[in-house]
Amino acid sequence: MPTQTRSHREWSLSFFVQHEAAIIVGAGPIGLACAISAKRRGIDPLVIDAGALANSIVRYPINMTFFTTPERLEIGNHPLVCAGPKATREEALKYYRGVARAEGIRVQPYTKLINAHEIETRLGKASISWDKLVLATGYFDHPNRLGVPGEDLPHVHHYFDEAHRSCGLDVVVIGGKNSAVEAALQLFRAGARTTIIYRGTAWPKSVKYWLRPDLENRIKAGEITARLGTHVASITPGEVRVHGLGSEEAIPADRVYALIGFHPDLGLFDNIGITYERETGRPEIDADTLETSVRGVHVAGSVIAGNKISEIFIENGRFDGEKIFGSPDERARAQDLYQGIRRETGE
Repeated sequence: MPTQTRSHREWSLSFFVQHEAAIIVGAGPIGLACAISAKRRGIDPLVIDAGALANSIVRYPINMTFFTTPERLEIGNHPLVCAGPKATREEALKYYRGVARAEGIRVQPYTKLINAHEIETRLGKASISWDKLVLATGYFDHPNRLGVPGEDLPHVHHYFDEAHRSCGLDVVVIGGKNSAVEAALQLFRAGARTTIIYRGTAWPKSVKYWLRPDLENRIKAGEITARLGTHVASITPGEVRVHGLGSEEAIPADRVYALIGFHPDLGLFDNIGITYERETGRPEIDADTLETSVRGVHVAGSVIAGNKISEIFIENGRFDGEKIFGSPDERARAQDLYQGIRRETGE
């Protein structure tokens, strides 16, 4: 067999050791906010992400509108200007691109952190070293799974994309929180025959006040079918088989959206050696500096809360960079700002 050769660039990547004063893992809003905090203190961090810049927002449904108001999405005192009262997915992507450009943040996308001293790109692996490592990896790249036969079939999705794709189809939405409810409503209005399945016997209190009556009215009118207290047993190419309330049922499904939440990458904690609670996924940290059990490694954003992803979001996590890179007084001010943000627990 012919011997495979590697390009000069590939060999260079494999053996090059890159040292940075700070590496921030995650180029989402929290990671970019951390980078701004570092730069304004004379540190030029490298920001890496396994996906694109603001990759979690890239995964949001096309034309999605944020639940929160624009001023709570702002970082670095850069105003977020949008056409309506709340920002859309596209406006947010444009905003965070603009902030990265205006602040001169070095972003290296499609670069995955393997462990504390190794990264991987499409060209191969490379070694890195740093004085400070910040994990702002969020959770949106790791959807929760049902764990049932058929979940990996091509018509089953763990991210909602666009309702128009389902026009004229039988669609099943699995989940009962805001993302699932909003998806079901959009699918119905796009002409899909929509069924929503939720294991709870009542919709969660966290469902947004403008979504709940809309969903309940659609169900009452027979425009959306709902199955509460129901669990998915399996998925086939044409059906979702469920059981609940003493009965079994096969629901027609040309397309399935399993929108049951997300979780942080605890495997990365293991690879780095970070101590965390196995049951909750919460890392052991210094509450003032957000430093983990591994010296020089800090966490920011939702990963601080482990599996309780509803505790930390853009609105309050954007202050974490001040705790990591700031002085004691600046950390205290950041904590005051953090405590001042209130939002009903949701997704």
